[in-house]
Order: sequence, then structure tokens, then C-alpha cells
Amino acid sequence: MTDATHWHDRAQSLSLVTQAFIDGRFVDAQSGDTFDTINPATGEVLAKVASCDKADADLAVAAARTAFNDRRWAGQAPAQRKAVLLRFAELIAEHRDELALLESLDMGKPIGDALGYDAPATARAISWHAEAIDKLYDEVAPVGDGALALITREPLGVVAAVVPWNFPLVMAAWKLGPALATGNSIILKPSEKSPLSALKLAELAKQAGLPDGVLNVLPGYGHTVGEALAMHMDIDCITFTGSTAVGKHLLECAGKSNMKRAFMECGGKSAHIVCADCDDLDKAAATAAAAICYNQGEVCTAGSRLLVDNAIKDQFLPKLVAELNKWQPADPLDPSTPMGAMVDQLQFDRVCKYIDLGLSEGATLLAGGVPKQEGPGLFIPPTILADMTPEHTLAREEIFGPVLSVIGFDGLDEAIQIANDSEYGLAAGLWTSSIKNAIRGSRALRAGTVFVNNWDGGDMTMPFGGYKQSGNGRDKSLHAMEKYTELKSTWIEL
Repeated sequence: MTDATHWHDRAQSLSLVTQAFIDGRFVDAQSGDTFDTINPATGEVLAKVASCDKADADLAVAAARTAFNDRRWAGQAPAQRKAVLLRFAELIAEHRDELALLESLDMGKPIGDALGYDAPATARAISWHAEAIDKLYDEVAPVGDGALALITREPLGVVAAVVPWNFPLVMAAWKLGPALATGNSIILKPSEKSPLSALKLAELAKQAGLPDGVLNVLPGYGHTVGEALAMHMDIDCITFTGSTAVGKHLLECAGKSNMKRAFMECGGKSAHIVCADCDDLDKAAATAAAAICYNQGEVCTAGSRLLVDNAIKDQFLPKLVAELNKWQPADPLDPSTPMGAMVDQLQFDRVCKYIDLGLSEGATLLAGGVPKQEGPGLFIPPTILADMTPEHTLAREEIFGPVLSVIGFDGLDEAIQIANDSEYGLAAGLWTSSIKNAIRGSRALRAGTVFVNNWDGGDMTMPFGGYKQSGNGRDKSLHAMEKYTELKSTWIEL
């Protein structure tokens, strides 16, 4: 993986793509406007990126609609589309180092994580859906001899994918993979906080042979180009990963415009439960630390509510503190760094305010706290706030940072009640040595994903999404491919 010097040297010679990608070409925004994308670890401006708005959205939608209507992609044989997407995945893998470096520079992610997970997982998401293209069949309904009844799936048409800044590559691939595999045209809107890797993906997609107009990338702000896409009358579907507040707004836009399909993967306040019968407290403590510190805690499934049975709390918390202290933030371009920088000043300030709020509400600080800013870089140490109740603000609201709220409970029934007492339902975890408690608990927890004796397990075969205000729809697996198709019934009289 080499050392930090290697990655700093590579960063100096990195060529950045900064224009929008519309109809197979890189172009400036129609207005000529740009915005700065900033390295949160140093404060330096990485590049000025095209800032798109409604005019650019109209151009991209027209290009995507033309590409869909003339069937330059949807009309290809499944094996042909599969070959293009497999080549796309190969190119992503070949450019792993460059993509990982873009991810690290743009949003503060440790280079080791970007190399070990983000870039490979992006390639995997594209290749997995590519492999599924020619393995999915339509249906013939059981009817009498006088008719033939067909149930077929067709692509939706033009899809707008609005993706977040915390996993820019992976979240884009979770949308691009199934949407492209099913024959749609796509407009990808990356976050203005981390646009660089999405623009590189566009370059690789064209190189792989994806026809012009099938994939368009519009960097810019949510209130300009994002809003324009959400309200556009010629977009058939909007798919989104991000905050619940923005997800609700996009649902409103879908209803106010043309009732476009709207799939939202939104926030979480996931409960991580450690039962008294957990037989490996060391592993549970290490996993609980990773569940809140990985990617600086900027993870929708972060295990941000740690529920510990009061019978073992005094034994467990010192182990937790020791594990959490291993996750100190440092230079993201050092491969040994476990945790990087917060994505921008806004997020840094937000997390600091939550820590202060938790202390003002009576929580006990066991580790970390609001950092003293010494030099550049938006670094927050891993923080534990104990002696909290389910009513505390920090036990209810998503923080999106390395801040862990610890709540005690007595028995599994109370833990489940606390865990489910949330407007969110994205993920939950349960540590127990009892198969009965594992099954009973996982059934009772109201979450889209439940981890038993682990956190964040799973692969591309498992659907991802949430209950309640964590959203609707699903990413990953064959279930995601269903979301990007229309179901058609055809009844033929014989």
C-alpha cells in the first residue's frame, strides 16, 4: 500500500476532471459558474468544478431521453450490455488507486479505506449487476388455452440519481449498476462536497463503450440542479441517498411534478445492542468502536446508539474506551490512519455542537470531546457520551460523526423497546450467545438490516434500505433491479 509520502506525491500530479458530462462530452456549465471543492484535511482548494443548474439539467434530460427513445442502450442484446458493464467494472478496478485518491482528497476518507473498500466495492457493484442481466427471465401467467398472458419488465426510462458525499463512488455504483443493467438512461448528481470521483466514473464509462447520452453527470448544488432534476417533467424516476429532510423534499417534488418514481435511502440512528449473555465482550467492544468511527462516523448505518445491559456495563465500558481510543484521526493519505477528516466545516461544526449539547443535557464524557483546533484539518476525536437516556437529543437525532451515545437497559425486551423507539429504522445490531434471543431479537427489531454478533455484514446479494423515516426502496441485490423497471401485463387472445 506504500506510505504517506507516496500518496502525497501522487496527489500533486493527479489530473482532475472538473466539467459536467452531458451526451458523451465534458462541458462547462451553461452559466459558466463553478464552485470550489476543498480538501477537508488541509483546507486547500482542490479544483473549481462546473456548477450546474436548470439549463444543464434540461440538456442532460434531453440527451438521456433521446438515448432511451432510440434504444441505443435499452435495445441492445442483454449480452452486449453485460459486456459493456463488465468492461466498465474492469476499468474501475484498473483505476483503483486514482479513484481511491480522489475519494480521500475530496471528502477526507482514509486512503486505506478507499483502497480496501470503496474502489473495489464500486467495481463489484457494477460487475454484479452486469452478470445478472442475462440471467433474469420474465413470466408467463397460468391461463386457459384461449389466451397467452405475459408478465414482462421494461426499463423505467430516464433516471435521476442523487448521491451523497460520504461514499461517493459506492453510492453511485449502487444506483448505476441496477439502473444501467435494466436498460435505463441516467443522470447522476454527485454531492457538491465530493464530485470528483463521479466525473472520473463518467470518463471510464465512455471508455468502456457506454453509448453517449446514457450516462450524464451534473455536479452542482441541491437547491439548483438537484431541485431541477426532482421537478423535471421528463424524468421517470429519482433515486436518492442522503438525509431524511432532503428525502422528504424530493418526495414532495416527485408528487408536485409528474409523479415520478421516488426511492429514498435516508438517515439512521441505529441501535447496537450488547446483551448480558454476550460471550465475547472484547469483540463486541472492538466492533462497537468500528461501528461509530469507520468513515469518521459519516455512515448512515453507524451504530450511534450503543445499548448495553446494565448487568455488564461496568465491565464493558472500559473495553469500549480502550478500543475507541485506537481510532484517532490523522492524515488521510497515511495508509495507517484509521480515521480521517470531517467532510467540511459545516459538518465539523454540527458534530461539535451535538457534543456540547450532550454534555449540557447531563451526559458523561468517557472519551474524546470537542477538539481544540490546532492547525488546518477538520479532525474530531472519537467521542463517547454515557449515562444517556432514550429521551436525550443525542439518542434521537442523527449526528453523522464519531459520537457514540451509550444507554443502559435491563433485559432484551427493554432493549428492543428502546431500539424501536425511533423515527428511523435503517439498521440494528444484537450481540448474544443465545440462538433464541438472536432470532427473537432480530425479528422484533424494526430495521431494514439486522446484524447478529457483527456489524455491517453483508454483500451485493443482500438488499439495503430502511423502515420508517429511513426511507423506501432498496439498493443492492436483484430487488434493486426491480425498482428500475416497470411491470407490464400483456393479455393475448388466441
